[in-house]
Amino acid sequence: MNLQNIENQIEQWRQCSENNLDKWLPSAKINPAQLHEAMRYSVLNGGKRIRPILVYAAGFAVDADERALDAPATAIEFIHAYSLIHDDLPAMDDDDLRRGKPTCHKAFNEAQAILAGDALQSLAFHTIAHGLPNSIPAEKKLDILDTLAIASGSRGMAGGQAIDLASVGKSLNIAELEDMHVHKTGALIRASVKMGALCQPKITSEQLKKLDHYAKCIGLAFQIQDDILDVTSNTETLGKMQGADIALNKPTYPALLGLDGAREMATELHKDAHDSLTIFGDRATPLRWLADYIVKRDY
Repeated sequence: MNLQNIENQIEQWRQCSENNLDKWLPSAKINPAQLHEAMRYSVLNGGKRIRPILVYAAGFAVDADERALDAPATAIEFIHAYSLIHDDLPAMDDDDLRRGKPTCHKAFNEAQAILAGDALQSLAFHTIAHGLPNSIPAEKKLDILDTLAIASGSRGMAGGQAIDLASVGKSLNIAELEDMHVHKTGALIRASVKMGALCQPKITSEQLKKLDHYAKCIGLAFQIQDDILDVTSNTETLGKMQGADIALNKPTYPALLGLDGAREMATELHKDAHDSLTIFGDRATPLRWLADYIVKRDY
């Protein structure tokens, strides 16, 4: 695949994700109308759709049926959107902006934001339960559901957020910081890749192992780049308050390693991610493109 073809494919997957998100979200005309409006506002207000695209790219790498990828790609973005709504709340990071727009609790109110997050979480599992085609064996459907559940809970994203909140104002070493972000940011990225791979009923344990290592590497690289941008970018470009981590005295990779050290670590993780994809040949080209994008993005 040449660069133009890759970018066209990525855009096709992104648009497919947008269409499916809109399809599975309840209409704002259905009661409770304000709750449904808050859900749609939070999901359909932009975003890079990295996690859904990772589902499609991982499935493509193992030659999975693309129709089977729609449900996990949609579900993972519902979980991600719910996590952002709750992350922005005054009890968490107390953010006013998300993707350049008022956060859910600012656009609506705190109660509606909490409920919108709760409803998106349950909608994610409904989407998996009802959206996977019959071509996926029952045991694989359960694996996909279990992958999403673990990645979302105390052993994944929610646990990472708890560690993050407990770490404000404290000094963490690099291993502790990595452990936090393997859970908080990395869990959903790894789940995206794994769920895409599980949509291939003939997936091997070796393929899953290589893809999981790739996902772990890009998950950490993603967080490092976020930390770097919090220092070097601006609010208009980021779509959220620049310098928020510094203001909250949060532990970050630039704070521990310096900007140059953080960039070097992201580069090493990027190379490691590429090396993990060798066995997939050209079919992993979109995954390689995504690894490149993650460490080069400016928002």
